[in-house]
Amino acid sequence: MNHHHRNHAGRCRGVTRRNFLVDTGMGFTGLALSAMLYRDGYARADVSASRARTRTGEGSGPHFPPKARSVIWIFLCGGVSHVETFDVKPELNRYAGKSIEETPYKDLLDPQRVNKDIESGNPAHGNRKVILPLQTGYRAYGQCGLLVGDWFRHVGECADDIAVVRSLWTIDNDHGAQLTFHTGRHVREGAHPTIGSWVVYGLGTLNQNLPEYVVLGTPTGDCCGGSWTHGAAYLGPEHAGVRLSVDPKKPLPFLTPPPDMSLEEQMENFSLLGRLNRLAGIDYPDDKNLRARIKSYELAFQMQTAVPETLQLEKETQKTRELYGLDREETRPFGELCLVARRLVERGVRFIQIFHGGGGGGAWDAHGDIRNNHSTLAAQVDKPIAGLLKDLKQRGMLQETLVVFGTEFGRTPGAEGTGRDHHPQGFCAWLAGGGVKGGVQHGKTDELGFYAVEDRHFITDIHATVLHQLGLDSHRLEVPGRKRLLRDHGQPIKAILL
Repeated sequence: MNHHHRNHAGRCRGVTRRNFLVDTGMGFTGLALSAMLYRDGYARADVSASRARTRTGEGSGPHFPPKARSVIWIFLCGGVSHVETFDVKPELNRYAGKSIEETPYKDLLDPQRVNKDIESGNPAHGNRKVILPLQTGYRAYGQCGLLVGDWFRHVGECADDIAVVRSLWTIDNDHGAQLTFHTGRHVREGAHPTIGSWVVYGLGTLNQNLPEYVVLGTPTGDCCGGSWTHGAAYLGPEHAGVRLSVDPKKPLPFLTPPPDMSLEEQMENFSLLGRLNRLAGIDYPDDKNLRARIKSYELAFQMQTAVPETLQLEKETQKTRELYGLDREETRPFGELCLVARRLVERGVRFIQIFHGGGGGGAWDAHGDIRNNHSTLAAQVDKPIAGLLKDLKQRGMLQETLVVFGTEFGRTPGAEGTGRDHHPQGFCAWLAGGGVKGGVQHGKTDELGFYAVEDRHFITDIHATVLHQLGLDSHRLEVPGRKRLLRDHGQPIKAILL
């Protein structure tokens, strides 16, 4: 064995790209498929952490013909008001300043009804009783007549391309709901795979030079899930989201080699690392962290060209840049994220997660002065999101790209001073493209937007819908020996699907 070690580590021969790939991938003895072979585009439904993943067998590949190829998942941190955006409630103006008990809707205060879905030690925040009127105007858009608050008038122009789900509910009345939105689990349950990690675990990559799962923007704060909101938990770190900066000079901290290192030297270094990793793989064939590290080395090498090219937004036409709002100071930062997302989809990235207002509880957490808070933040994201939808559509990409827009919960119909409190009992999200019907309004909250009353959906129904459109059945993606709750799977919302 010692002689074997000396043969592999004692000298460094000339390296070609083929040798590099072999040394860092196909030459692993005893390691359960290398990172390169791992990204083969097949679903790994029948594997456990203790045995190699296979390309064949029940559950390999999409489980049925997919309608979508990639997902752009837009998440606004802090809790966007549903009653003033995509589930507008004119009755709030009618009863403004009155207690809910003074309206025909006083039965909404029934504590058992309000709290039955909440898994938190605190009472539900939905008991704010004095009704706050709408803090923005609204109008109907498109042939479908979708009412949209004026904060999102640009997205309103895309009303006939989106399906709004107005009957979501969640289990956490605090900002741990940000984690619930991504994993289906309460924050006290710890880390579990996110929807993005399940997607890439099931399907792999379409581009060997870029990560399967990219995270843009500032994610959720540590208080509310932190890296768990884009992590992979027991699926292994190789399936976690890779955070990417849109600065082409510093997209990733490990991406740029030292200025005095040549390409040949770098390849020889990677080759040596490959040999060392091969030896470690003999002793630790099931080490997920080792597999992830090997993958990161090889991927980082490939990304040195692919990522900077992807971030060269100056190559886009002026018209396209203006469509995303890159010509305006307030919309440029989020517009760049949305445009990069489109370019990543073009290059085969499976799942792109875009955060806005991340850190702490989230910028959209409007307990006071919601008019100014939401007006300012919506002005940053409305035009870029609409630009993304319009750009995907005009390029013929929307039909195979599923766009999801969401937030952790809504905000109370009742007032918290000049703001609104957290509201998990009823809120909304919308989806577009990827085989989703346009101009659809599904589900319903009551006339004040207090409670989901028709076609109620827990957030994992959104997850199941995403997986379904990608050709995946969540039940066939289970890892043996890992317990999942029934609600973890959810059910596809077929009423909004073509």
